Amino acid sequence: MAAARIIASASGALNASLLSRVPLKGNPQSLRLGFSNNRLPTLKRRLFTCNAIFNPQFQTKEEGQPETLDYRVFFVDNSGKKISPWHDIPLQLGDGVFNFIVEIPKESSAKMEIATDEVFTPIKQDTKKGKLRYYPYNINWNYGLLPQTWEDPAFANLDVEGAFGDNDPVDVVEIGQSQAKIGQVLKVKPLAALAMIDEGELDWKIVAISLDDPRASLVNDVDDVEKHFPGTLTAIRDWFRDYKIPDGKPANRFGLGNKPANKDYALKVITETNESWAKLVKRSIPAGELSLA
Repeated sequence: MAAARIIASASGALNASLLSRVPLKGNPQSLRLGFSNNRLPTLKRRLFTCNAIFNPQFQTKEEGQPETLDYRVFFVDNSGKKISPWHDIPLQLGDGVFNFIVEIPKESSAKMEIATDEVFTPIKQDTKKGKLRYYPYNINWNYGLLPQTWEDPAFANLDVEGAFGDNDPVDVVEIGQSQAKIGQVLKVKPLAALAMIDEGELDWKIVAISLDDPRASLVNDVDDVEKHFPGTLTAIRDWFRDYKIPDGKPANRFGLGNKPANKDYALKVITETNESWAKLVKRSIPAGELSLA
């Protein structure tokens, strides 16, 4: 057995809660609000999070060797107990700031992802027919997920051609200049949303920026991205549209007029998928093969 290595993970001051193993209180469905004109109403409910105090001092623990079928990146607390990055790291930090878990560092090609069907949902390299998967070329941004979100495969989104969710957490494309590390948790603010349709499934891409990036204060919405990162939104859309073509698959499509939605719409997506996650962990929705531990 390969020796496990412990790597400190800079998480910042996460003043939120850790999911306890008891059902969430309240009825998420009763708290849903309607949205119109792609704008958020005044929020009268909180994003669902946890009950116990979250301890920001966690680490990532590698098991196995990178680029092998056995490689896993687990998250552990100070006592060495494993936690789930999907379920146990809070989504929201307040003031429009969210936690973003890095799965794939920018300028790399190994297709790393949260193992949603494994206990404690570690990060692993995706496989196909027993072989490790790689993108045909490097991804140019830090890529990962928003914890405590879930795209419900039973929910048809009428805004996006009635497409159903892809059964995964919501993806994030972080456009800052620094290369992050696998398992790193960054504080980000959402800027835009792209509604990718992958083989008929809705696979949201939230465009965000790390608060540590030197240009973070300059960008607060979709128009700012085009001003200060010209061409980036088009490049992101084209990258995700075309990355499967070298494997002989058709290009992915995008809803919402093939254009990025604004920050308010991105926050709407985050809120709704957080509600779906809350119902999932409350067992209001069948989990199927998904791990809730």
